[in-house]
Order: sequence, then structure tokens, then C-alpha cells
Amino acid sequence: MKPPTTLTPNVLMPNPLIGVGLYLLAYTVMPFMDASAKYLSAEMSVMQVAWGRYFFHLMFLLPFVINRYGVQALKPDRFWLQLLRGAVMLVATVTFFAALSYSPMIDAQSLAYTAPLLVTILAPFFLGEKIGPVRIACVAVGFIGTLVIIRPGTQEIGPGTLFALGTGISYASYTLLTRKLAGTSPPLVTLTFTALVGSIVLTLALPFFWSGITLIQLLIMIAMGIAGAAAHYFFIKAYDYAEASFLAPLSYSSIILITVLGYFWFGDFPDVWTWTGCAIIVTAGITISVRERQQRKKKNAAGI
Repeated sequence: MKPPTTLTPNVLMPNPLIGVGLYLLAYTVMPFMDASAKYLSAEMSVMQVAWGRYFFHLMFLLPFVINRYGVQALKPDRFWLQLLRGAVMLVATVTFFAALSYSPMIDAQSLAYTAPLLVTILAPFFLGEKIGPVRIACVAVGFIGTLVIIRPGTQEIGPGTLFALGTGISYASYTLLTRKLAGTSPPLVTLTFTALVGSIVLTLALPFFWSGITLIQLLIMIAMGIAGAAAHYFFIKAYDYAEASFLAPLSYSSIILITVLGYFWFGDFPDVWTWTGCAIIVTAGITISVRERQQRKKKNAAGI
């Protein structure tokens, strides 16, 4: 069958319940991938773990994308911006896996949740979006939550904290670039190109980090790649059925599974400061998402 000549995504009818189901499914899969990365990073280089996540992700998606869109999909529109987006996502992945290697899962994830707050701050400069006093207040509150977790002055700020904050910054940049690229290529093409960028860079770097692996470790890497591809595909499909601002607060549901996996797999359980800081960050993030949805409804009603 001849692939389509135009790279345009399908348009589906809104169905929030399906969107919610797919989004929650994605955030059920992702914590298992993160737990696997933490487990493997105790036995090998974080760069090698990231390579496995990207390479097998790409191998899983590539046949489907080429079959549907053709080889031209590997050079999407606005190529250099797509390349930058892929590079930023690679940094976010490596820093998050590094954070997991040093910190409990919930600690790393809580600090990475600063990404939506950073997007709110940077959106006016990079996207021309206006933010009001409510969003500014939410950002301030969210960063107070970050300080509660880090508790500067009362404990040493270790590499895990710095890597987790780096993840938040990198993922915020990735989100801004994703918004900038919205509508230029089908999401599945963009996702595959992102995996291609990461796979090429990490494969070139791999000789400097490679160590022998067992069959079990290889199987875990393969499972990570498939889980990452599946989770992101569920994200993409969820956005076909429901608005991003409607789905965004549901991302924090992963805290429950992350805590459970961290406790039973690694014996980690958050202290009261982590719980408190996480709650503050999540509340600020949800408030921003709800505010964005309300403002979008007002604009749609006004025909703007």
C-alpha cells in the first residue's frame, strides 16, 4: 500500500472519557519504565540505560511509521527545530535517569514536576502568551514547594537534586518547542524522529560508556523501550480525544504508583517534607492547568 503523500494527523471527535483513559494508561506505564531505569542504573552507566530506552523505542516505532508515512517521515517539516526538540528531550531523559540513580523515585519526580511552572514563566518570551497574576502566584507557590523538598541550608544539595531540577528545565524547554511545532507533523512522526535523534547521539557515545550486560538486563532495556513508545503513543491518542489543559492535572496521578514502586522495589518512602513539597507543587500545577482551560473556554465563547 502506498504511504500517504501528506503528513497530516487524523482528526477525531472529542470524547473526554476515552482521552482520560488513555492518559491514565500512559501514566500507569511510565513509572514502570522509570523504576526499570533506576534498577539498571545501579549496575551500569546512565548513558547506557538511556541508550537502551531510546534504541528499542525507535526499533518498536520505526516499522509502523515508515509503513504509514514513508521514509520521508524521517525528515519532518521544520527539521532543525525538530532536531533541537529531540536534543532537549535527550537531555531531559539522561538527567532524569541520573536523578533516579541518586535519589528516591518520588523525590526525583517531585522536582521534575517544576516543568509546568517553568513553562508558564517562559511562555511569554518564547510563545508570546500572556500570563496573569493568578499564574504568577501559582508559579511562586510551586517554587516554595520546591524549596520545601530541597530544604537548602538544612541538608546538602546532592547530585540527584541538581539532576532532577535539570530535568524540569529541560522538559520545560521540550514542552515549549513541542507547542512551537504543533501542527507541523503528525505526533507519531515527531515522536519517532525524537527517538531517532536520541538513538544516534547515544549510539555514537556508547563506546565510552558500554559495559557487558546480562540477558535479564537486555530484556529490561527492551521492555523499557517498548513501554516508553507505548506510553507516548497513549499520550498522543489521548490528545486526539480531549484538550491538553483538561488532561494535564491527571499526570500527577502517577505519584501513587511511583510511591508504591519506590517502596516495594527499592525500600524508599517519602518523608513528610517531600510529601509537603510535592503537594504544594502539584496544587500549583493543577491550578495553572485549570486556569488555562477556563481562559480557553472564554476565548472560544468570545470567538477569539
